[in-house]
Amino acid sequence: MILWNSATCWGRLIARANHSESMTRPSLKIDIHSHLLPGQWPDFNGNRNLGFPVLEEDGEKRNIMINGEFFRAVSSTSWDVEERIGLYEKSGVQVQVVCTVPVLFSYHLPLDPAESFIRFLNDHIAEQQSLHRDRVIALGTLPLQDADASIREIERCRDLGLAGFQIGSNINGRNLDDPELFRVFEAMVEKDMAVMIHPWQMMGTDQMPRYWLPWLVGMPAELTRAICCMIFGGVHERLPGLRVCYAHGGGSFPFTIGRIEHGFRMRPDLVATHNKVNPREYLKRFWIDSVTHDPQALAYLLDVVGEDRIALGTDYPFPLGEQEPGSVIDALDLPEPTRQKLFWKNALDWLKLPEDRFITKSAQ
Repeated sequence: MILWNSATCWGRLIARANHSESMTRPSLKIDIHSHLLPGQWPDFNGNRNLGFPVLEEDGEKRNIMINGEFFRAVSSTSWDVEERIGLYEKSGVQVQVVCTVPVLFSYHLPLDPAESFIRFLNDHIAEQQSLHRDRVIALGTLPLQDADASIREIERCRDLGLAGFQIGSNINGRNLDDPELFRVFEAMVEKDMAVMIHPWQMMGTDQMPRYWLPWLVGMPAELTRAICCMIFGGVHERLPGLRVCYAHGGGSFPFTIGRIEHGFRMRPDLVATHNKVNPREYLKRFWIDSVTHDPQALAYLLDVVGEDRIALGTDYPFPLGEQEPGSVIDALDLPEPTRQKLFWKNALDWLKLPEDRFITKSAQ
């Protein structure tokens, strides 16, 4: 496993980070997609081999272990918020939206210890937001193996001041149009909380073990699966107030919308069984992040999705993330009003957060 040297990569400054003094909010940038771990946590396995991840120290890094097997090495940028803030500042980014690493979702584990683990994670991430209120926005996680437990945690996290949640693209193989999950989405709307949908447990992983294909091929497909289920299952249609952001630029969905729409028109008996609305109609109803790694791809997304629905994301601090935050956006040489939308306005619209919480210090 190659460990990304975050300090080195993020120390490279973006050449076009400086803007004119006359521009509104000249310096504010918000990264809506980054991952944060606690620096340590109790062993929630107890005396049983349940499969909860544990964190083991290994010199300057730490190893995530599952059932005694190595999963991933992480550096201090995965848990040290003060260090992260400094590195972000060097890259011209003032605010980071933080959420857990998907391997900690724990959907497949027993409910009682999973609830305890998730409460621990949410308490930790809420504390980081409280300590760094003008620099950190926290998204919680949920025990989605049980809808009632998830609804309870939504209510608790609202009281903690979290703006929303990150969830996986499927829940133990169940797609996001599952009726039980609909109750969870309803609770998010009721509590006015946003949701980011992140790929995980990528389909086809067993058939493509080499070349990092689950991350290169499976992740875009997973997001397409999730978006199609949310659309064709009627979740977006029935809950128009649900504020959803799909990670990784929406995966393959925006780039295959022609095929998906064609299938919808030609075989409505197979596709439009729960929702009769053309899937293309939804492209401007949800948000996506800018993690495309390709200016041409981002330019296409601006045409298809629109400048009001794309927000800066990096997938920090992992190797597949954008190494120079905002560099793909900068490469397009966009008009300043569009840049402001992508760098911070759309993020605050999705999260429904006030501008003055963040702009006072960063705009000075």
